[in-house]
Amino acid sequence: MPNSERYTYMAGVMKALSHPTRLFIIDELEKQDRNVSELTEMVGIDISTISRHLTILKQAGIISSSKKNNQMIYHLLCPCVLDMYKCVMRIKEKQS
Repeated sequence: MPNSERYTYMAGVMKALSHPTRLFIIDELEKQDRNVSELTEMVGIDISTISRHLTILKQAGIISSSKKNNQMIYHLLCPCVLDMYKCVMRIKEKQS
């Protein structure tokens, strides 16, 4: 398959986006930077699970983090990922 490395990379990013909690995290980080405790409280799941989701998003290059005092602060690195949300909702509208 031509450009298979390209498609493998894109599939990896899409896989990182394929969980409702990670989509919620991206939505929240688009509004403002957050720490793990804030996201844990918002989602209502344990810190270790939120941390796993953040790691997946970070490995995919969608978010980044920086240390402030004793906390890791997470930032949306690629806001263009939100364009995919709009596309998905257009697909839903066309199915209605």
